[in-house]
Amino acid sequence: MSPAVDPALVMTAKPGDYFALMKPRVMSLVIFTALTGMVVAPGHLHPVLAAIGVVAIAVGAGASGVLNMAYEVDIDGLMKRTRSRPIPMGRVSTAEAYTFGLTLSIFSVMTLGLAVNWLAAALLAFTIFFYGVIYTMFLKRFTAQNIVIGGAAGALPPMIGWAAVTGDVTLYPVLLFLIILLWTPPHFWALALFVQEDYGRAGVPMLPNTHGERATRRQIFAYTLILAPLGVAPFALGFASPFYGGAAIVLGTLFIFHAFKVLREKEAEHGAAKKAFGYSIVYLFVLFAMLMLDAALAPALERLVSA
Repeated sequence: MSPAVDPALVMTAKPGDYFALMKPRVMSLVIFTALTGMVVAPGHLHPVLAAIGVVAIAVGAGASGVLNMAYEVDIDGLMKRTRSRPIPMGRVSTAEAYTFGLTLSIFSVMTLGLAVNWLAAALLAFTIFFYGVIYTMFLKRFTAQNIVIGGAAGALPPMIGWAAVTGDVTLYPVLLFLIILLWTPPHFWALALFVQEDYGRAGVPMLPNTHGERATRRQIFAYTLILAPLGVAPFALGFASPFYGGAAIVLGTLFIFHAFKVLREKEAEHGAAKKAFGYSIVYLFVLFAMLMLDAALAPALERLVSA
């Protein structure tokens, strides 16, 4: 049951409370990966329209976070790392959060459609729906595969960025989608290993709680073994240069090393899991940064070769 809300507290909610509902950390990752999709896409989008597109995608990601928090107030109130969020603390009411989230959703989708194109807008709308409804209301509460399937929402931003520039979706953005999709399970399961008591208290069926730590560690290692070569695929398929390919091999090898340390770690010890979780963020950030750098340097390299 949602905690009682003091109307006086709601009236004094600060702008920062509403910004916190948008999950700014998650939003920053969405912005970064969507921008990667824009940069590596062929063609050109006017800088003003590109900026509007990035803002619209960011607002859409924020809308997903707001709707997620509005529905999960019961879960958030039971978990140590989420109980201080604005809704469980009574600073924002659930009704206000839903209104805020739906308003942001409509604004972001319509802005992206009118300013850029409707394919990108449709992908953004699907992302909001998938995260706010399919993942939040069903997957997270009823299946240990919530992260595996639900990761699709977080993997779509590069496709949205690509579609904003090109008006279509081809193999390359699908490949970027798959990289994030397969990155999500080892990333979140590493986190789930050392906060499993929190998830257990809230009744969320995360893999460590439903199948145990040993099975979770094996799954982290298995997904990482698939992810590492997939991260090299943009080079192998001719979308990126050997410069990127070499970096991806190093990054993937280090990820496998961290996952192996998690696999070999003793039960109830989570030092390696914490390091793997931290490294997973570095991995995705550097990998996509290298893709953008590679795309930015490609014209100069071509001129140098042809000179």
